[in-house]
Amino acid sequence: MTWRSVSPLHRFLACLPYLLPLIEVLRFGTVLFRQFPSLQLVFLPIVPILNFYNLVPFAGLIIFFALYLLVVRNENIPHFIRFNAMQAILLDIVLVLCSLVLSLFTPIVQGGLILDTLYNVIFLGTIAAIVYSVIQSALGRYAEIPTLSNAVYMQVR
Repeated sequence: MTWRSVSPLHRFLACLPYLLPLIEVLRFGTVLFRQFPSLQLVFLPIVPILNFYNLVPFAGLIIFFALYLLVVRNENIPHFIRFNAMQAILLDIVLVLCSLVLSLFTPIVQGGLILDTLYNVIFLGTIAAIVYSVIQSALGRYAEIPTLSNAVYMQVR
């Protein structure tokens, strides 16, 4: 859905929050990276950001609250940017919930095919959602991810 024409600066700013779920999902990609080492080259440009992210304690939590309080709840920022920031936050929340659930099953399953498959599904699904959202944002369109976007519309008015 496109409401108005979106400036190139707003398109760029709408793409930036998706770095948060992208950094968080990389831990689920370890299984796939072991199977296909050349896949790591795709994610090489974000290594400096990842190093800074891992260097600062509670960086994910700080970025989460900064995005939510300073961007999503700020009515002066265009709706397009706030929508994409909230969608990136919800993707991050889904990843945190997946981490919690999988940490419960890890002692029981001890690796294996089922756990590796779950890690790959979470990684590839999140990467697909991030790539789709960034492309739509760069084009100036709202990225409609079925259940997630409905929750975002309820939060961002």
